[in-house]
Amino acid sequence: MILKKLDIHAHVTMEKAYPCMGGGENWALTPPDLRGMYDKIGVEKGVALPLVSPEFQTDQLSNRDARMAAEQYPETIGWWFCNVDPRWLMRSPDSDFSVILNYYKSLGAKGIGEFTASMRVDDPLMQNVFKHAEKCDLPVLFHIGPVNYKYGIIDDLGLPNIEKTLQRFPKLRLIGHSHMWWSEISGDCTNENRGTDPKGPVVPGGRAVELMRNYPGMLADLSAGSGENAIMRDPEFGYKFLEEFQDKIFFGVDYCTLSNYRKQSAQGRS
Repeated sequence: MILKKLDIHAHVTMEKAYPCMGGGENWALTPPDLRGMYDKIGVEKGVALPLVSPEFQTDQLSNRDARMAAEQYPETIGWWFCNVDPRWLMRSPDSDFSVILNYYKSLGAKGIGEFTASMRVDDPLMQNVFKHAEKCDLPVLFHIGPVNYKYGIIDDLGLPNIEKTLQRFPKLRLIGHSHMWWSEISGDCTNENRGTDPKGPVVPGGRAVELMRNYPGMLADLSAGSGENAIMRDPEFGYKFLEEFQDKIFFGVDYCTLSNYRKQSAQGRS
């Protein structure tokens, strides 16, 4: 019996209503598109992640699309996460996000993500979302991005504010993702190579490793080229990392568009 993979990081839309990320024929994936890809690379089902912050998208890849995909295509989308933007609800650090989160949770949402608001982690609005995520017992899958670049939550080199958040909310579960996160797997991460695909041996002292080792709620998402590079740049370290954190890491794909699917099909990669 071949054990199929579960994809923690799927993006789907219910219709090709709008061009995505570059326009033209670069359409987002529908559940049938995703199914075709999954069958080629041995994935059973995925978790749909909506994108709701204005830095990326707000309509396509919505909470509604994620929920409907799980309801109408359960053979492909087994679960879905809801998503929020910290600036919702009157842009107040006292906004009660539990009302929204518990509503989505009642509809079947299993977490929050992909969390991409281009705001500092220590911003009171961001901390308010983390507070309510802990209160509602929903993990947050985040994408870290650099300042003033496209999308993604913002933290400094060494992830100090991610750590402070884990200390402040000890029952909160965070799932790290993106080049900025995985660059921090090595102790020689700098502001110059952070957010790239660093090559060569992993140096002890990587902050991502230390956070996963020291905080029960710090988990990680292996999707995209960033996760692949983090494990494969140093195979000896990669095997040890997978072994140590086998209960804290998730396999993921993170394909966003039909062009990604066509490229995968042409290359036959998994």
